[in-house]
Amino acid sequence: MDLAEPHFTVSLATTEAERIAAQRLRYAVFVEELGAGGDLVDHENRLERDRFDPYFEHLILSDARRDAGDRVVGVYRVMRADQAETAGQFYSEDEYDLAPLRATGRRLLELGRSCLHRDYRGGTAMMHLWNGLARYVADHDIDILFGVASFHGTDPQALAGPLSLLHHRHLAPADIRPVARPPGAQAMDLIAEDRLDRPAAIRAIPALIKAYLRLGGFVGQGAFIDRPFNCIDVCLVIDVARMSPKHRAIYTRGTPA
Repeated sequence: MDLAEPHFTVSLATTEAERIAAQRLRYAVFVEELGAGGDLVDHENRLERDRFDPYFEHLILSDARRDAGDRVVGVYRVMRADQAETAGQFYSEDEYDLAPLRATGRRLLELGRSCLHRDYRGGTAMMHLWNGLARYVADHDIDILFGVASFHGTDPQALAGPLSLLHHRHLAPADIRPVARPPGAQAMDLIAEDRLDRPAAIRAIPALIKAYLRLGGFVGQGAFIDRPFNCIDVCLVIDVARMSPKHRAIYTRGTPA
């Protein structure tokens, strides 16, 4: 995949205007496209935000070919453990018990709110974002990446196939396995493995989750039904030490040594 595209740049948002641009893209994707909501969503100004935004860093993908006020076309939120301490918790801890991850004593990085403008899906944009994330991981010596990723909708029976497949084939090792918290916790082993329509289940898994799995990622124990955000979340975990050389090469392709 050719990443020699100088019109794309990946950087951390450093100005209020850049952070607002990231929140505006999130509104377009999560609120307008997927029907999400939340107490701090600003519908008048079309901004998707929450109480954790001041504590996350915002990795943004910009396209210089677009008008100056509309150049942010991709977003990732990232939060290190020291930032989570300032915030009082990781975002994911509202949904998952992260005690196993915290107990490792290793350097953690939470990922979230990953999205692309609709015109940039299916191309190289996501790889540019990932390469920027890889540089961030290297700069901060991160050992474990994690965060919630979503299925659209809140009916677990409609998602029984993909949830069951994730549970049976991609459950995290016990030492790094987050566990969904009640009352939103939802068992994922809804269909026995020998009764799964595996091709159909794979097709129903969102592209971002499949991409994490290709990198050697795992899922935590149980899903979480997030009704305000109109989705069912799974907690994804990537242990850098457990990534194979093949997976690591995919993740860092195009990243300067």
